[in-house]
Amino acid sequence: MTRQTTSIRPLLASAAACAALLLNACGGNSEARTITHAQMAVPQLIAHRGGTGDAPENTMIAIRTALANRADAIWLTVQLSGDGVPVLYRPADLSALTDARGTVASKSAAELARVNAGWQFKTLDASGRDAYPYRSAPVGIPTLAEALAAIPPEVPVMLDMKALPAEPQAVAVAHVLDQAGAWERVQIYSTDASYQQAFAAWPRARLFESRDATRGRLATAALAHRCEAPPPANTWTGFEWRRQVDLVEQFTLGEARSTVADATLWSSEAVQCFRTNPGVHIVAIAVNNEADYRAAACAGVDAVLADSPRQMAPVREALRVGHTCP
Repeated sequence: MTRQTTSIRPLLASAAACAALLLNACGGNSEARTITHAQMAVPQLIAHRGGTGDAPENTMIAIRTALANRADAIWLTVQLSGDGVPVLYRPADLSALTDARGTVASKSAAELARVNAGWQFKTLDASGRDAYPYRSAPVGIPTLAEALAAIPPEVPVMLDMKALPAEPQAVAVAHVLDQAGAWERVQIYSTDASYQQAFAAWPRARLFESRDATRGRLATAALAHRCEAPPPANTWTGFEWRRQVDLVEQFTLGEARSTVADATLWSSEAVQCFRTNPGVHIVAIAVNNEADYRAAACAGVDAVLADSPRQMAPVREALRVGHTCP
């Protein structure tokens, strides 16, 4: 839950009013209706890991590329180096993306800066064959401080906390945000609820609500068609636009499990529930094609988290011109 009532940026101006317009246009009508820019607040475009589809993720070149591709906000993944410096990297092992091995915590920030974070980044060459352009043009793992210095102050930044335990990372990140004067433009997310408590000592911290709370509310809206305990005013929420869902039925002698692939939980009904109280922000995670971006716009979310701003920015611009919802 956020600890301040002001948002890092108007991801949507008049969010509640715009959501109501979207719900009227997207649900319950048999006739399609064209929504113009004057009526619809188009979901903002957040560059996932700096735009992992366009450049090596969480690197300075990814950040610069996302800004050049007109991303509205930057999402970055944070871990702690061995000497306690917040750096930008996602997987558990360096070998997943780089030319090094071991964990982030096994190396200092200076050593991580010399690792090639673009080693595994793959594109296609002119002949359609796999190419690894950054093997001959290495890019290091940057610090959070370096990233904040490079991102214009008016561009919101969302930090995904990956390292555990949460408290040491929260302390180190808070120090960086203090030094950079960046609290007002940073939103903090984690799939681990322990970060909610870890940042409690910093009243200026802006936090997404716990993923558990968001997931539970979405499941209730989807399966029971009830709106239970909507998020308090000014809460930030985030969950995948599409997600594999496992349904588990308990019996006396065991259980049965069914898997629903590509379940879409951010329905108009769910969005309406989340917007019961004013100022709630909804981020749909993993929106990576035009159809999903358009559907998310009809559902009324505030922003989409996309791997490739280069591909999704033209979709956003088309939505701003006009969009037909079923």
